[in-house]
Amino acid sequence: MTYQKTQAQMLRQQAQQRPDALAIRQKKFGIWQPVSWAAYYRRACDVGLGFRALGLGPGAHVAILSENRLEWVLTQLGAGVVGAITVGVYSTSPSNEIAYVLNHSDTEVIICEDQEQADKVLAAIDQLPLLQKIIVLEKKGYDETHALDPQRVMRFSELEAMGAEYGQRHPALVDACLDAQQPDDTALLIYTSGSTGKPKGAMISYANIAAMAAGVADRLDLDGTTTHLSYLPLCHVAEQMLTAFVPLYLGSRVDFGESIRTVQEDLREVGPSMFLGVPRIWEKLHSSISIKMHESGPVRRWLFATAMRTCAPFAEKAAHQRSPLQQLSFALCYLLIFRALQNFIGLRRVKIALTGAAPISPAIVQFFRTLGVPLVEVYGMTESSGMVLGQRLDDVRIGRVGLPTLGVEHRLSEQGELQIRGGVVFQGYYKNPEATAATIIDGWLHTGDVVSAGEGGLKIVDRLKDIMITAGGKNLTPSEIENTMKSSHFIKECIAIADARKYVAALIQIDYDAVAQWAEARNIAFTHYRSLIDTPAVRELVQAEIDVGNARLAQVSQIRKFHLLAKELDHDDGEVTATMKVRRSSITKTYAGDIEAMYR
Repeated sequence: MTYQKTQAQMLRQQAQQRPDALAIRQKKFGIWQPVSWAAYYRRACDVGLGFRALGLGPGAHVAILSENRLEWVLTQLGAGVVGAITVGVYSTSPSNEIAYVLNHSDTEVIICEDQEQADKVLAAIDQLPLLQKIIVLEKKGYDETHALDPQRVMRFSELEAMGAEYGQRHPALVDACLDAQQPDDTALLIYTSGSTGKPKGAMISYANIAAMAAGVADRLDLDGTTTHLSYLPLCHVAEQMLTAFVPLYLGSRVDFGESIRTVQEDLREVGPSMFLGVPRIWEKLHSSISIKMHESGPVRRWLFATAMRTCAPFAEKAAHQRSPLQQLSFALCYLLIFRALQNFIGLRRVKIALTGAAPISPAIVQFFRTLGVPLVEVYGMTESSGMVLGQRLDDVRIGRVGLPTLGVEHRLSEQGELQIRGGVVFQGYYKNPEATAATIIDGWLHTGDVVSAGEGGLKIVDRLKDIMITAGGKNLTPSEIENTMKSSHFIKECIAIADARKYVAALIQIDYDAVAQWAEARNIAFTHYRSLIDTPAVRELVQAEIDVGNARLAQVSQIRKFHLLAKELDHDDGEVTATMKVRRSSITKTYAGDIEAMYR
C-alpha cells in the first residue's frame, strides 16, 4: 500500500468521490455540527484563495495559534491548496516563545483563535518584520473598540468571503495549483518541543506525509470507518498524524470537541474507535479511576481488585487469542465492573488505543489492558513525520514498541542508538543546515534514542544524552526510574538525579487531586498545594510509594533521597515544554540548592 497524492489533492479526490459523506464534526454550544467532504474542500479552497487575495504566493508561511478546531485544518488544507506552508504554534506558549517561532519561520500571516492569542502576537509585533496579517477566529472579546490597526487585523469569516470572491474571478486557479503540486513540496513546519534548547523547525514534505499515512494505516489496521477525537495540539506531529494525515487518505471521520477542557465529556459522547494519549493522559486517567474506586464502597473495591487480579495474566493477549475460560472470565468482569469504568473514561467503543511521544510506565499499560482497553505502545518523532515503530494488536509485549512500520528500515549503532531510513525521514531543519547534517547522515535519521532488541520488537531505553553515569561509573536510564515512580497515582512527576553522584535522588511533584483526596479521607488539614506537601503524613505517603517503586528497580537505580517540589512544574517558568516534557537543565538549575541538600 502506497500513497502518491498530496493532502490537498486527496481532499479534492474525497470531495469528488464522496461529497456528502461525513468528514468532520465540530462541537459548538453542546451540538455536534457535521461537515461533509464537499464542504470541507469548498471552505479550504476559499481559505486558500483568501491567502492568494492577500498576496501570499507559493511557499509562503502561514502560522496557526489555536486549540484544535475545524478552522485549524481548514487553514492547513487551504494553505496547502495554494502551495503555502503551515506553521503550528502552541496556544499555551507565552509571547516570547511565539515571537521566536514566528520570526524564525518567516511567517507572513497568522491565524489566532481569539483576542488573548492575538494580544500575545501584538505584544511582540516589533520583532516580526515579515508579519503582514493577524486573522482572528473568535469575535468574543474582539470588538470595534479594541485599539487595533484595521490594516493588520481581520476576521476569519472575512478571509473566507474574500477567497470565495477571488475564486469567482479566477475559476481555474485551484485546479491549476493542485495539478502542479509535487510530493517533494514542503507541507508543514513542525517545531520541536525545545526541551534542550531553542525549538527547531522540521520541514515535512507531502511525500513524508503519504509514507507515514500508509505505514500507520497498515500497522493499526485503520480504514474509512475509523473515528478519532482530535484534542492533542495539532502543532505536534502525533496529532497531525491522526487528524490531518491518515483521514485524508482513508476518508475517515475526525471529531473536534469544544475545548481541551471538555475532552472526557466529548469522549463519552463520541465513543471513538481510535484514541491517542501521551503518557501524561494515561497517567491522569489512571489516577481518576483510582480516585473513583477509592471513593466507592467496599463491595465495589473488592470487585475491582478481584477483576484486575483475574484478568491481569492475559492482559497482553488480544480477545481472539484468549482461551474460552479467559474469555468467560473477562466477560463476567466486564459486565460487573470494567464496562462502567470504560464508560467513565469514554473508551468503551475504542478498537485501538495508542500511547507514544514519551516513555510510559509498563504498569500503566498493564492496568489499561487488564481493564479491556486495547492499548498499544508506538514510537515516533517529529523528524520521522510521526510513528515509525508500533505494536500490532495481536502481538503485544508490554514495555516494547514493536517493529518498524511499512517502508521503514532500521539499524542500531554501537551505542544502541536507533537509526531509521525511508520515505518518512523529514527534509531537514529550516534555516539550520548544521543540525540537519548532524541528524541525517547518509540517508539515515539518527534518532538520539537508545533501544534494545528482543522478543516482541524494540524497547526504548532512553535518550542517548539523558543516560546518567554515577560517581561509581554505573550507567543509569532516568526514564526507567521515573516511570516506575509515576506508576503511583500519587506521583505526577519524578526527575531523577544521579549524574556524577554517589546515589540516585529525585525531585517529586505530587498529583494534587489524588493526594488531596487521600488527605481529606484522613482528616488531614491543608489549605493549598504548599501546605499539603508540608504535611508530614504526605511525605510519609510519598516515601511509601517510592519504597514500592524501589522494590522493582535494581539496587543501584533505587531512589535514596527525594525533595517534594513546592509547586507544579510550569511551562511559563520554563520548567516544561508546551508538550509537558521536562526541561532537565532548567529544572536542575532552578532547584540546584534543593538538589545539593539531598547530597550533603
